[in-house]
Amino acid sequence: MRKRLCLFAAVALLPAMAQEDYLARARKLATQYIGIDSHIDTIQRELILNEDLGQRADHGHADLPRLREGGVRAPFFALWVPTYYKGAEAVRRTLDLRDAIERLLDAHPDRIELAVSAADIERIAHAGKIAAVLSAEGGHQIDNDLAVLRHYRRMGVLSMTLTHFRNNDWADSSTDKPAHNGLTDFGKQVVREMNRIGMIVDVSHVSDKTFYDALAVTSKPVVLSHSSCRALSDVPRNATDDMLRALAKNGGVIGINFGEGFLNPKDAAMLKAMVNAISFQVPDLVGKALDDYAAAEFKRDMAPATGIAATIDDAVAHIDHAVKVAGIEHVGIGSDFDGISGPPKGLEDISKMPYLSAALLKKGYSDDDVKKIMGGNTLRVIRQVVGQ
Repeated sequence: MRKRLCLFAAVALLPAMAQEDYLARARKLATQYIGIDSHIDTIQRELILNEDLGQRADHGHADLPRLREGGVRAPFFALWVPTYYKGAEAVRRTLDLRDAIERLLDAHPDRIELAVSAADIERIAHAGKIAAVLSAEGGHQIDNDLAVLRHYRRMGVLSMTLTHFRNNDWADSSTDKPAHNGLTDFGKQVVREMNRIGMIVDVSHVSDKTFYDALAVTSKPVVLSHSSCRALSDVPRNATDDMLRALAKNGGVIGINFGEGFLNPKDAAMLKAMVNAISFQVPDLVGKALDDYAAAEFKRDMAPATGIAATIDDAVAHIDHAVKVAGIEHVGIGSDFDGISGPPKGLEDISKMPYLSAALLKKGYSDDDVKKIMGGNTLRVIRQVVGQ
């Protein structure tokens, strides 16, 4: 009887022990690749809340200690400017965010460094530091001026989303009423110029028509930096299967978004309601008054969400679906950490990334597959678009 009880206890422990084995394997694997997250909004906390991102915080989703713990050695820091910043105000806000990044780099030169090429990412990561990759989030930030776009590239910005929450003067957004039937002629010029200067075209946030227009124009791979699969969660920011197949044909990569509504259809209803409730009215403010308005909105929107249904299993399901439709070479991670209020259970912040790798290993993904998803695919696109 005692032997049978001991055997039962041992069997009962097997799942937990196996899980620990997968996690240990995932942590070891993370030392063999450069973890890349193609979209985090963390620099907003530096600019708006005046936080020292060199210190581990008990709130938010990312900082230097948690990036290191999660094995994410090359995050794309989004220079996100709300669409109610217009014209020169949008340019000013972008420069303020670029300055916030510089303050972080200056404060911790032994721990983080700006990366402006694939070779930079590899050199900095192999030196044991975080390679900071910069992305402009919202095409309105160039103020309809290709010279401004070129200046951003000279300042180290390696990618840009063509739109954000609302349409701009040359491209339709996925969360606005169509105004241009996709890209205008100038919008197509923007894509061509980004190709020419070695800047990644990011088609997250754009309407379906803008997406296909961009793919028709571009001569280089594009990214869906922080989107998930519409077949699993029907929100306009997610990609349809046809879009995933077109992205694969282009050679691009989708970075799976961890926002609760992007992952789980129960949370999607709440996300759609929130989007529909946002006013189209633009505050008639400039300068500090506009910045104060944006700060209040950021603090309100980043209040932790409650009643979240999404879990790490949903993130795995979206990765798996994208792999089945687009292929293993075209899937990556674009968490949207610090830009979402409700990350999935089990992926509460960026330090938990090894648990995602462990879940993929448990599902049957090989070590090489995980390396591609967790950074290798996105690094390939950077190399193809930006160069060494």
